[in-house]
Amino acid sequence: MQQQERDSGPWYREPWPWLLMAGPFLAIIGCVITIVLAFQNNPDRDVRLDARKQGLVVIREGTGPLVPVARSNVKRE
Repeated sequence: MQQQERDSGPWYREPWPWLLMAGPFLAIIGCVITIVLAFQNNPDRDVRLDARKQGLVVIREGTGPLVPVARSNVKRE
C-alpha cells in the first residue's frame, strides 16, 4: 500500500476553523452592543397616570374614557 501525504495548505484556508470561531465571535459582538446600549444616556421618562394610589386602592381622577380590562379569572354565569 502506498500512503500519500496531502498538504491541504495553511489552516486559515480551511472553512471549518472559521465556522467554529464564528459563534464565539458573534457572542462577543452581541455583548459589546449590549454594553454600549446599557451605558448610553437614555433617561427613563415619567409616566403620567390620571390616578392616585391610597394604600392598596387606586383612585381614578381623570375624565377620559374607561378601558375595559379582560380578566381570565372572573367566573361568568
